[in-house]
Amino acid sequence: MKQLGTLKRLNPREVWENEPKDFTRWLRQNMDKLSEAIGLEIDITEQEGPIGSFIVDLVGKDLNSDRIVIIENQLEETNHDHLGKLLTYAAGKEADIVIWISTRFREEHQQALEWLNELSNEQTSFFGIELEVLQIDNSQPAPNFKVVAQPNWWQKITSKAPPPPSEKQKKYQQFFIKLLEELKSKSPGITHASRVSPGNWFAFAAGRSGFSYSFSFAQDDRFRVELYIDTGDKNRNKEAFDIFMKEKNELEKELGTTLSWERLDEKRACRIAVYREGRIESDASSLDALRVWATDMIIKFNQIFSPRIAKLNLVKSKET
Repeated sequence: MKQLGTLKRLNPREVWENEPKDFTRWLRQNMDKLSEAIGLEIDITEQEGPIGSFIVDLVGKDLNSDRIVIIENQLEETNHDHLGKLLTYAAGKEADIVIWISTRFREEHQQALEWLNELSNEQTSFFGIELEVLQIDNSQPAPNFKVVAQPNWWQKITSKAPPPPSEKQKKYQQFFIKLLEELKSKSPGITHASRVSPGNWFAFAAGRSGFSYSFSFAQDDRFRVELYIDTGDKNRNKEAFDIFMKEKNELEKELGTTLSWERLDEKRACRIAVYREGRIESDASSLDALRVWATDMIIKFNQIFSPRIAKLNLVKSKET
């Protein structure tokens, strides 16, 4: 029988002494760990964003619905003060997804989040997340996000519920549900998304705020796989695009295909994409082939672009 280690719970303050300077910054850089816990692909767009005389820790969006996300951190037991701030921030940012992280949730605050989830429609969701720091013997400390309150995604039916999806939207959703299953099977851990919206696209984070990979049915009967660049700052987006453009020949050689380089000077964002003929109205065998192609291509994008994205040194970057 193998010898087992002893599991210990550490005080998070031993790892992050200062909440805004240490933990919030760490969380922004390791958003994939929180995304995995709640099954969403969150892209952070703002740190310590002002709301009147208050400051919310993190603001972002869910990549697969464009819903606004706010995150309030607390390296201590929950209290009424932070509950009030959470609701103030949610109203100020018109947030659709509200996440409260604490080292310990008092029962009344957990019940408050559950009550808010019961009252709200599917477009507004509240999460309570307990932060643990675990260690086995003398191993490196490991964070663990434990969900203690969350929305019931599938039973929220209220008078404010959105209209049911059209037949075409249902086809999109079924296509991307199968694509997501195949993608996770071929490349475990590439995305933490667990839900698919009834739209003509699906996206997940590329490991750095403002960069994402996505699939979409374009309007010209083509299907697109892309790296989408939108950090919120036009100059920074164009700078990142130009850096990749300098490696055009090498990138296309590694991918084994010619890319569409779309700087989109009239717009804020940029994209680097590859296209293939594809319509959601196509027959089942054609859609199956499209999914296989798209899945293999996005895995290549992730393997080739992600290391370069992580190393980008953007002069015009707002990040600190």
